[in-house]
Amino acid sequence: MAQVEAILDLKQWGNNLGVRLPVNVARAAHLHIDQRVRVAVEEGHVVITPLVDTPLTLEQRLARFDPVKHGGEVMVTDEPLGAEKW
Repeated sequence: MAQVEAILDLKQWGNNLGVRLPVNVARAAHLHIDQRVRVAVEEGHVVITPLVDTPLTLEQRLARFDPVKHGGEVMVTDEPLGAEKW
């Protein structure tokens, strides 16, 4: 496989530094939008490693469920809204 590389500038992003990965670099590394990655410094090099998100089981999802946060009605009204005809 051919080596894919780019020369980039670090930019200020709030109190941090940021760099934007070109799409050809992201594709070559099998990275995608909203993917979690591990960023580490190994022997003076910055290494970005993709993390594999394993799907949660039903038991794991239920264990995370918070009825105070997720329970109840989203909107309660006795009056029709919009153009509904009942």
